[in-house]
Amino acid sequence: MNRLILPVLFAVLYQVHTLPLHTEEDEYLFKSWMSQYNKKYEINEYYQRLQTFLENKKKIERHNAGNHKFSMGLNQFSDMTFTEFKKSYLLTEPQNCSATRGNHVSNNAPYPDMIDWRTKGHYVTDVKNQGACGSCWTFSTTGCLESVTAIATGKLLQLAEQQLVDCAGAFDNHGCNGGLPSHAFEYIMYNKGLMTEQDYPYKAIQGECRFKPELAAAFVKDVVNITKYDEMGMVDAVARLNPVSLAYEVTSDFMHYRDGIYTSTKCHNTTDMVNHAVLAVGYAEQNGTPYWIVKNSWGTNWGINGYFYIERGKNMCGLAACSSYPLPLV
Repeated sequence: MNRLILPVLFAVLYQVHTLPLHTEEDEYLFKSWMSQYNKKYEINEYYQRLQTFLENKKKIERHNAGNHKFSMGLNQFSDMTFTEFKKSYLLTEPQNCSATRGNHVSNNAPYPDMIDWRTKGHYVTDVKNQGACGSCWTFSTTGCLESVTAIATGKLLQLAEQQLVDCAGAFDNHGCNGGLPSHAFEYIMYNKGLMTEQDYPYKAIQGECRFKPELAAAFVKDVVNITKYDEMGMVDAVARLNPVSLAYEVTSDFMHYRDGIYTSTKCHNTTDMVNHAVLAVGYAEQNGTPYWIVKNSWGTNWGINGYFYIERGKNMCGLAACSSYPLPLV
């Protein structure tokens, strides 16, 4: 009797186990998304990625059905778990980023209600894409130095993130495993210059340092750190002077950000938890909520054409923990 029942039981269990956990519509959506982002998988990985994609889609739909100040959407990261995303795109080395007492001196003058350096002139380069390398700190660094140099000289350069990935290790930076803009500004100052993107192209992988002093195109005279948690100091700098580099903690919902003003109750606001560096290019207010306008380095398909808004005035996710900018040597 048992010999007859067991094969049938195994067959039933196998069928249940192999039944698809998705509909034809799900698979069509996934294949359309794969085509949009030029994704290709081996057959085993295909079903694993499909499952992750559908789980992320449910999370996005649940969030968007709620009462939130920001919305989520499918993007190039929708086939990844947050664990995978962290490993490839965020700072993995602990960052000691705080300036207990910074050297930025605030004016304390009345500030405009809004400012956006993208519309003030040719001062902000296009959004770039760091790829699967935790080099966000280099893009925050180049973005800030590009802007302060353009404000001082009228000439907007495209500067080399790859030089920082390859060469700035002696200043407590770790290539694709993380670093900090303030440390990178120090490197540029003592190294006597940063090359252009054209002369030192980005590879998204750490390699041998190939800096050529004669090709240095941008220079740092001094590094200005804003006192930790002094968010009004950041407002002062962005309102009066230039865009500012900042770091903060990314949690799982942020990878799906689409638009609106990002807020979180899950992220921490302390210096030891920051894991991503970006560039504040302005600030504004919407329906009574003040926010920062921030340039990211995940390409233009993410967020608001590569930008995001994050709530201002609450040290959201630690964004005021370690902000800085360079004084250009021109």
